[in-house]
Amino acid sequence: MPLIDKIVGWDEAAALPPDQRPLVFTNGVFDLLHRGHVAYLEKAAELGTALMVGLNSDASARGLGKGPDRPLNRELDRALVIAGLASVRWVVLFDQPTPCELIERVRPDVYVKGGDYDMETLRETALVRSWGGRSLAIPFMDGYSTTSLVRRIRG
Repeated sequence: MPLIDKIVGWDEAAALPPDQRPLVFTNGVFDLLHRGHVAYLEKAAELGTALMVGLNSDASARGLGKGPDRPLNRELDRALVIAGLASVRWVVLFDQPTPCELIERVRPDVYVKGGDYDMETLRETALVRSWGGRSLAIPFMDGYSTTSLVRRIRG
C-alpha cells in the first residue's frame, strides 16, 4: 500500500470496517521521529488490531507552546514518516488543540498516550470510557525526546 493511502480524512477514519477493531488511537506532533516514538507506537499497536495516529497539524502543533519554529518538519512530511511505520495503519491530521473531536468521530476502543501524561485528567480518557473503551499510558523510553534532540542539534 502506498504511504499516502495510509493518510486518511476524518470521514474515512470514522468509517472503519469491523475487522479493524479493536482500534487503538494515539496522537501527537511526532516532529523528529526517534527510537522512543517507534517503540511507543509499536507497544500501542500491540493493544489492538489496528493503530490510528492523530497527528497535530502544523497550526495545532504551533499552539502547543513548543517554540515559534516548531514543528521543524511540516505536517505532510511528518504524516508520511509516521505512515511509513509498520505498526501504524492510519494517520489522520487534526487542527484542534486536542484530538477530542476526532476521537468522538472515530470512537477508538483503546486510547493511549506516553507515560508523562496523567490519563485520569484527560478529557480524551472520559470520552473513550463513555462508550466502554480503555485509556492507558505507555511508559517512555528514558533519554529519548524531540525537545532534547532539538536542544542537542542547536548546541
